[in-house]
Amino acid sequence: MDNETITARQIGYTYMINSATFAKRYKDTLSDFGTWGQKGHASKWILLPQNIGKEHGIDETSLQGELYTILHNKEARGRKGAIIAIVKGTNPADVLRVLMQLPEDKREMVENITMDLSDCMRAIAREAFPKATVIRDCFHVVRRGGEGCEEIRLRLKREAIKELNKKKAEFRKYLEGLAAQRKSYRNRMKAKHGKNWKKSKRGRKPKRLNTRFEPPKLKNGETLVEAFTRCRKQLAMSREKWSATQEKRAKILFELYPKLEEAYNLVNSLRTIFRNKKLTKETAKEKFEEWYEKVSACTLREIKSVRDTIRFYEDEILNYFNGRKTNASAESLNSKVKCFRAQVKGVRDIPFFMYRLATVLG
Repeated sequence: MDNETITARQIGYTYMINSATFAKRYKDTLSDFGTWGQKGHASKWILLPQNIGKEHGIDETSLQGELYTILHNKEARGRKGAIIAIVKGTNPADVLRVLMQLPEDKREMVENITMDLSDCMRAIAREAFPKATVIRDCFHVVRRGGEGCEEIRLRLKREAIKELNKKKAEFRKYLEGLAAQRKSYRNRMKAKHGKNWKKSKRGRKPKRLNTRFEPPKLKNGETLVEAFTRCRKQLAMSREKWSATQEKRAKILFELYPKLEEAYNLVNSLRTIFRNKKLTKETAKEKFEEWYEKVSACTLREIKSVRDTIRFYEDEILNYFNGRKTNASAESLNSKVKCFRAQVKGVRDIPFFMYRLATVLG
């Protein structure tokens, strides 16, 4: 258990022993948790200076509803020696109070540190590792572009729902008119023919009310709201990954809403820049300038907001093209922590969970 992310429940199931008793014995006797030097502050932070390397990644994860900042060594590839520090919260002042305890010579040996578009992570990296090159992860940059396209999709979907509700209200009003006609018809027939007027079957009857509202369908058989709902994931994909059904849906939506197609093409062209493996930092900068001009020519405020975000972090984003380093290792480590947390059925004892992480990944 000191070297693998296995739980007492798994050992109990394998060796037919009481897992609860074994977990208690492991924590109190078999493990070094009782004499662990960081036990006193483990609920707030742990620090493992021996794991510092030249390439780091920084990200946040959630434990018991609280955010924790994780600094890791990318050279360990998510195995033993990966975790350098785990600090409760993402406030730069709180995290730096812990990271500044690392030896200065070790902090200055860090060459680069990758992260998402968080300003908190940037402030931490700048202060704790002054000589390190900050690299913004390309995945988060493209995802920020996808968020702009998603905002447009949601706005158009809300407009479609509003229009659909308007048509429903008109149909309901139409049904109320039919109900009034039938009531008037019954009263008129009763006054003319008496109580047995139904047997006479005279006069023209209005339509019955057992009519359901049917929303208008598109050429592919979907309603407009259904099409907007189902295209969410495909707008985050490149065209070559679309299925035949998705191609048909996109063609219909793009004909109805050219602005949506324009937004998708702009985001897709941003994705293409990062996929081009021949680009250097200088040529990538030229491609970004061309992309900025395309965005400036459009009238989509959501995509212009994406452009402003990329411009603000441009230097750090362009650092990606020097060595094409990403923050995938941080996301992988984050997934391992979440998977381990799921295996133990949630985290009840934060210090002991930190001890397990320190022994397995520290």
